[in-house]
Amino acid sequence: MSFQPEKVPDFLANFDLMKEKIRNAPGNRLLELYRDRHDPSVFFTYSYWETEADLEAYRQSELFYDVWTYTKKLFNAKPEAWSVDRLVQLS
Repeated sequence: MSFQPEKVPDFLANFDLMKEKIRNAPGNRLLELYRDRHDPSVFFTYSYWETEADLEAYRQSELFYDVWTYTKKLFNAKPEAWSVDRLVQLS
C-alpha cells in the first residue's frame, strides 16, 4: 500500500486502533505490518487465515468495511493484494 506521505501518520494511528480487532477476527492467526526500507510511505500487511472462508468472511464484515473505507482515502497509488499458499515453513 502506497500512501500520500502526509497521510502516513493517519494510517498508522488507524492501524493501531484496528490491529487487535483484525487479529482477533475469526480464523485470523497472524497479523504483521511492514514498512519499505527505502520509501517510508509504502507499507505491507501480512495476515494468515485458517481458511479461505475465514478470509472471505472478514472481507464481508463491518470491520473490514470500516478499515477499508478509512484507509483507501489515504492512498496515492492503487493498492495490491495477493492470496498465497504456504509451501515451506521453517521454525
